[in-house]
Amino acid sequence: MPKHTIVTMPGDGIGRVVMQEAIRVLDAAGFDALYLEGDIGWDCWCREGNALPERTIKLLEQYKVGLFGAITSKPKEEAAAELAPELQGKGYVYASPIVGMRQHFDLDICIRPCHTYKGNPLNFIRRGAQGEIEEPEVDVVIFRQNTEGLYCGVEWSHPEGIVYDALMSHKNFVKNFSRVPKEEIAVSTRIFTRRATERILRAAFEHAAHNGYKSVTLCEKPNVIRETSGMMYNMAKAMQKEYGAIELWNTNIDAQMMWLTKNPEDYGVIVAGNMFGDIVSDGFAGLIGGLGFACSANLGSTIAVFEPTHGSAPKYAGYEVSIVNPIAMIESACMMLDHLKEEALAVKIRKAIAEVILEGKVRTYDMMKMKGDRDVVKNGAASTRQMGDAIIAKVISG
Repeated sequence: MPKHTIVTMPGDGIGRVVMQEAIRVLDAAGFDALYLEGDIGWDCWCREGNALPERTIKLLEQYKVGLFGAITSKPKEEAAAELAPELQGKGYVYASPIVGMRQHFDLDICIRPCHTYKGNPLNFIRRGAQGEIEEPEVDVVIFRQNTEGLYCGVEWSHPEGIVYDALMSHKNFVKNFSRVPKEEIAVSTRIFTRRATERILRAAFEHAAHNGYKSVTLCEKPNVIRETSGMMYNMAKAMQKEYGAIELWNTNIDAQMMWLTKNPEDYGVIVAGNMFGDIVSDGFAGLIGGLGFACSANLGSTIAVFEPTHGSAPKYAGYEVSIVNPIAMIESACMMLDHLKEEALAVKIRKAIAEVILEGKVRTYDMMKMKGDRDVVKNGAASTRQMGDAIIAKVISG
């Protein structure tokens, strides 16, 4: 019997091809696992009116660990139009399956590491005081609260009844919106709870303590969003007292997006709510090469799902030869290995990735700064498969 059972969810678009490469690399490294594929994504929505079928939920409930590729999401009206004819007009409403998965399993801790690979031509560079070129090393881990905030899905269009009455109980709503017709109002709530906020803050401080980081940066907006960001900041200040050697920095999200290109090497662990964590993690990913290098973990108390943060890129999925960079997916698999206490295998694979990038002989189109056209492989870029082959060769050679 295999040592581990992993629920794979390739999803849509390029999700399937990058998943194949990740599994090939895991096999080459000696990871002993049985892979069970779970249905998820756009095809499920179109056929069934549900992008996250119950059968996939059951697989995750049983086996606890998932490896996820990518999904396609579209606005409400476009999604409804693509339903099977027999399902249209029956009240089905599209919801993101990855958001649904996070909320169903309370995968409230999202970890998004952003680390520089030496030799990556996409690494961030800047000019020094004397005009010299500097390439600061980025070593940042973003902890994003994953189930609350603006992504919690508590929203209304044309609020009426007790919802509108509740809004009217707030003086700022009365002052600024009471004269706006109800049908012209849409409301999205930003909900933080103390329990979930404590968990994400604790995870960030613990990671900093165990991995030698000197600071935890809270990236929110407590000077304006006083209740939610303010609560998180006050809780962070109280918690920092338990970790005296670790400094707590407080940066507003807008200022952080400016500073991350001025002094990214100064930051270690960053913690934020759902939306701001999403924003700042993509910002730092841009400094290490973009979403082709951006991996993540979604952790709950009993279940964990690992995924690259890129989308399904349906344009590229239709190419005869896949050109997309699989490294983010392979790095996500390494995070899964860490979670399963297979750290030695994760180290072996990360070392192989680093060697391929530093050597510079095999580079996907993004690493060669090409436009993602069908002919990039003919022009010298590596295909998805060729990048996988190069990493596997380094894994095998040790």
